[in-house]
Amino acid sequence: MKRLMIAVVLVMSILSLQPTADAAIKMFNEPPFSHYKVSKGDSFWFIAKRYGLDYKELMRLNPDVVPTNMQVGEVIRLKPEASHHSAFEDQVVALVNQERRQRGLNPLQHRADVKNVAHKKAQDLINSNYFSHNSPNYGSPFDMLRSFGISYRTAGENIAKGQTTPEQVMKDWMNSPGHRQNILKPEYDTIGVGFYHGAWVQMFIQAR
Repeated sequence: MKRLMIAVVLVMSILSLQPTADAAIKMFNEPPFSHYKVSKGDSFWFIAKRYGLDYKELMRLNPDVVPTNMQVGEVIRLKPEASHHSAFEDQVVALVNQERRQRGLNPLQHRADVKNVAHKKAQDLINSNYFSHNSPNYGSPFDMLRSFGISYRTAGENIAKGQTTPEQVMKDWMNSPGHRQNILKPEYDTIGVGFYHGAWVQMFIQAR
């Protein structure tokens, strides 16, 4: 059974295919999946050739990836539809507010500065290849919010990795008591949602 990460490191639902020296490397006319996890020896050229993509199109789909410094374990996009982050982020906010309204709670504001921090954290989860609330680069979520100039009375964070849709990640969070508590905490009035290459972040604050 496929398991996804929400609070502890479980299994990423991203295919990782190791290039080999064998001549019989299977080629595709088009990508069979939307994301690809970089393995040792990979290059944009190899990936584009194998999956029937134009090299420049692959570069366009992954503007944050440095071709000369691809990291093993880094997840890249193969299909254009996987690149539209803001729609996924907005859908998560809509689902959060739907859950809150059903329980008589005030909806959360999706504030641009908090959203930016959440997106940076999602990028960090992928690019630094870890799964934890404490970032090796930014510290705790509370440290990170303060370092980006955001003040708050209380704050919280939900993270997940591997879910493919807003509905799926929200279902996993709502089925986890700690994550559900953040989503439904009455004191929170602001949210920021980040999605990046299969990593999901919700940052909640009670504004000052």
